Amino acid sequence: MKISANGVQAVLKNTTFINGTIEFDLLPNDPYFATVYFHWENPKENECFYFRTDQNRDSAATDAVQYAATISGVNLWDLLGHFQGNTYFWKDGWNHVKIVVSGMQMRAYVNDMARPAVEIPRLEANTSKGTIAFEGDCVISNLVMKVDQTENLSPLPGIDLSDHDPRYIRTWQVSEPIETPKGIDFSIDFLPKSGDIWETISSERMGLINLTRKFGGHQGKRKIVWLKTMIDSKTEQKKKMSLGFSDEVWVFLNGRYLYVDKNLYGSPIMKQPIGRLSLENCSFDIPFKQGKNELLIGVANNFFGWGIVARLENMGSISVLK
Repeated sequence: MKISANGVQAVLKNTTFINGTIEFDLLPNDPYFATVYFHWENPKENECFYFRTDQNRDSAATDAVQYAATISGVNLWDLLGHFQGNTYFWKDGWNHVKIVVSGMQMRAYVNDMARPAVEIPRLEANTSKGTIAFEGDCVISNLVMKVDQTENLSPLPGIDLSDHDPRYIRTWQVSEPIETPKGIDFSIDFLPKSGDIWETISSERMGLINLTRKFGGHQGKRKIVWLKTMIDSKTEQKKKMSLGFSDEVWVFLNGRYLYVDKNLYGSPIMKQPIGRLSLENCSFDIPFKQGKNELLIGVANNFFGWGIVARLENMGSISVLK
């Protein structure tokens, strides 16, 4: 089966896949990507495993393959950098691929059927069933779908090692998005108003505040939302906070500017690791006063997924107020 390089997915008709094994041989011709989708409900809701074909046979590459979910038409690759990895595959030859899906978990193998290229402890899409599809200039051969054959992979979500770490700020109040005028990076007029409506938003796995799941993507218009929380400090003190974010942030403490930064993929200012959201993106000191402190973070989006992960260095003499 030859898949053309026209940016359109080749979707299997009259097929429903929930759990089981998808196995095929892949000859990638695209210079950048080759993708297999599963749980394909439509182009806006699905899951995928894809190859960055320019990273083939690179033992130092950390992003040769990746799992990502598509939510509301937004591929969350930049929020799920921990679901990418290295694998050895041929750009000018055939590769054997096997994907095992069981409930909330997935494993993907490339050429080496004894060692998974990626292991996903919890699938992140909004859909859990659908057909399969392919995208990218490639040839697919020997496609086999084995329904409900899951190779003893547990259907239950795997452990999230961050669950028992109290340093993550997991609950925030979130405002409604506002669209920013063209040509204006930031204005104090974007700050929350007294009559704004706030909702509670809680973190997903790894402490992620997933704004894409809440609000969808930017749809060609740059948007900002505000996240706020109250932190009580027993003394006047400084605490370092690590902040992962996508794509832009403005941080205020008790109404005063504290930190501003951008993580724009493909630009000189993008953060490591290569523009993905990660706690590696940045860290800075927060000068808490004694008593209650309002931490306010503006988050802007104009490229794929958006959200934050915030983790304090320790919780000594402070507490996040519910």
